[in-house]
Amino acid sequence: MIKLSGIIEGISTRKDKTIKLSIGTQELSPTEAADIFQLNQQFCYLAIKPEPFTKVEQDLIDTLKTDFENIKTPSQRLRAILFINFGQNPEGYKDFSIYYQSKMDKICEHYKAKIE
Repeated sequence: MIKLSGIIEGISTRKDKTIKLSIGTQELSPTEAADIFQLNQQFCYLAIKPEPFTKVEQDLIDTLKTDFENIKTPSQRLRAILFINFGQNPEGYKDFSIYYQSKMDKICEHYKAKIE
């Protein structure tokens, strides 16, 4: 667990109704900064309160586990997007699996062509 003290410097809302927090910390050690940078773009839990956490609160926070079952991998996201596209415009395909294979082949060929 990474524990930091800091100041909430900004709060803004987003189109998907989530909130973005900007937090300024006190000066971090190189190790603390490295730990924070390793979390970039990763799902994690945050706990914020105006006074330091008690030992009981810290122990409780340590027991939290991330539920990655509800988070799609990039390939699952792409498949879901292609499925929606197939529903809106099947482009003459009758079966999604054939449509999916065709689209994936095109994506692969696109990126293979960029390889030197």
